[in-house]
Amino acid sequence: MGFLDFIEHINNSVNAFVWGVPMLILLIGTGIMMTARTGFFQLTHFRHWVSNTIGAIFKDKNVTAHTGQEDKSISQFQSLCTALAATVGTGNIAGVSAAIVSGGPGAVFWMWIVAFFGMMTNYSENVLGIYYRQKNERGEWCGGAMYYLRHGLGSRKGMQKVGNVLAWLFALFCVIASFGIGNMSQVNTIAANMNKTFGLSTFLIGVLLVVLSAFVIIGGLKRIASVTELLVPFMAIAYILFSFVIIFKNINMMPAVLASIFKGAFAMRSVGGGIVGYGVMTALTWGMKRGVFSNEAGLGSSVMVHSASNVKEPVAQGMWGIFEVFADTIIICSITAFVILSTGLVDLETGVMISNSTSTALVSEAFSVVFGRAGAGFVAIAIFLFAYSTTLGWSEYGSRAFEYLFGTKRVIIFRIIFVCFIMVGATMNLQLAWDLSDTFNGMMAIPNLIGVISCSGTVIAITKNYVDRKIRHKDIRPIYSNWEDIQKMQEESD
Repeated sequence: MGFLDFIEHINNSVNAFVWGVPMLILLIGTGIMMTARTGFFQLTHFRHWVSNTIGAIFKDKNVTAHTGQEDKSISQFQSLCTALAATVGTGNIAGVSAAIVSGGPGAVFWMWIVAFFGMMTNYSENVLGIYYRQKNERGEWCGGAMYYLRHGLGSRKGMQKVGNVLAWLFALFCVIASFGIGNMSQVNTIAANMNKTFGLSTFLIGVLLVVLSAFVIIGGLKRIASVTELLVPFMAIAYILFSFVIIFKNINMMPAVLASIFKGAFAMRSVGGGIVGYGVMTALTWGMKRGVFSNEAGLGSSVMVHSASNVKEPVAQGMWGIFEVFADTIIICSITAFVILSTGLVDLETGVMISNSTSTALVSEAFSVVFGRAGAGFVAIAIFLFAYSTTLGWSEYGSRAFEYLFGTKRVIIFRIIFVCFIMVGATMNLQLAWDLSDTFNGMMAIPNLIGVISCSGTVIAITKNYVDRKIRHKDIRPIYSNWEDIQKMQEESD
């Protein structure tokens, strides 16, 4: 057995453990718990969070206004776009395809379920991120699971060491994951698709990506945010519009598509002709894995960018977290699924694949059914934009985690290494990188969800305070940040 074979064997064993039933319970259970404890906030206050997120873009200039050069924070809209840049990636195309191929149409339903409850997991992460964030020596806001594990869980009696260890482990897993899910696997997908569709050399694609990425990534968060706030809306709107053309052309198929999704989810027929019970578990597992891979709710990743926002109100940024999951999975992933299922590539009665295509090739084939060869070209360009934006977003996640481990001054080292690995991703066959991505996603989620659960009382108190003030109009003191308390605690420990 060679070294890579050994690594793959170990990874498969760890992956099976990480993404087993316990992770299902932990991921979905955390979302269910936070949904219940906040009174189904994503439903009961649907109009409010929509109005104060995507709706606020059109009525509140402060949401999109750029911060001054001396201000190290970014706007709420920039934080959303940077987070969406990382989440809206190949998972929305290749991930949805893999879920349908391996789990049948029913996997789509479980993606929706995970996303519904994941909205409140992501909300909770962002509330805690703003509440426990700190400023580094450059005056930049730094937040994330590391900080609410260290200062939230770690502030409990007898839990200081546990909080510190879990924070350190989360940061380590995040740094490693950034090279997999956020770099090599994304770049490899770009290079392979551009080579297959347009015949471009993977080496030249790698050089181009290295140059483009170096200019943006080494410039830091504000430069990344300035690029993603232009790139993300453009690529999302373009993909949605072209997908709607296909969906409306096949609108007569939509009742059968929806029926197939719900039947497959509850195994009213077996998935792919297999055993009924196994079909349910397969659909559920693949729906969960691909859903989490796409929207990242529960990983604790996007909170690191949301925490850099210039907002003071934790719940205000938490609501952007709800919208992030809604946009990524409920809208974009659903559209991809509808495109695939409505173009005759899957037998909607049995769930059996008619097409032999897999991954991104399945979406390319679906677009080609309507747009011909131009459809495959459009998907290749969409993948380029989606995956490249993911690389930008994850470079910042990795930077924040690296900073927590090694200090602010050494972050430039991580960014240079990250850019260099883009060339590796473009020119090598990296199926192992995809497999490792799933593993380290799960390993990130474990300490993060422990932090969310242990600090859930703080989330509830902050949410109740916000609802009482902003919705019920009670005259009470706001809860904004734990920054001053943390400063005092640090001074005492020094």
